[in-house]
Amino acid sequence: MLTENQTTHLSKLLSYILRHKPGEYGIVLDENGYANVDELIQRLNEHHVNIDFATLQHIVDTNNKKRFAFNEDGTKIRASQGHSVGVELGYTEQQPPAILYHGTVEKFLASIMKDGLQKMNRHHVHLSADTTTATKVAERRGKPIILEIKAGEMFAAGYAFYLSANGVWLTEHVHVDFIL
Repeated sequence: MLTENQTTHLSKLLSYILRHKPGEYGIVLDENGYANVDELIQRLNEHHVNIDFATLQHIVDTNNKKRFAFNEDGTKIRASQGHSVGVELGYTEQQPPAILYHGTVEKFLASIMKDGLQKMNRHHVHLSADTTTATKVAERRGKPIILEIKAGEMFAAGYAFYLSANGVWLTEHVHVDFIL
């Protein structure tokens, strides 16, 4: 069985491949962001990453952020969100709660309060339904600052929201007027 460090390392590698650089490993994602599981395992083993289906299943099942999902028959895998490569995740527009949260740190605050939340090199801005999750996201970069987003007002104003398979709320942009 894998150690926690090995699981974390493989999870980060899968995120890198499935979200950002599939071509580096000879992987082709379909239009919905899925990679063929057998091909992924083969390519990883060719790159001296010892992995099999059981290991991949373990990573998907134990990832506390539910970053990955298999298709219904387990033959394909994808990242749930956060892609910088062109994919269509197939999420349908949903009405968000009145307030969502975004975790950030001090060094980004001035820019956010000037330009709002930008998706940068990703497909969407990521928002959380609770402050605990937003805090965990921000803590990776330093002392967390939690912003409240008037998501209900944004939705009423015509902004589209999507809910990813792992509970992350996605939108194109958050204008500064909707940040508390």
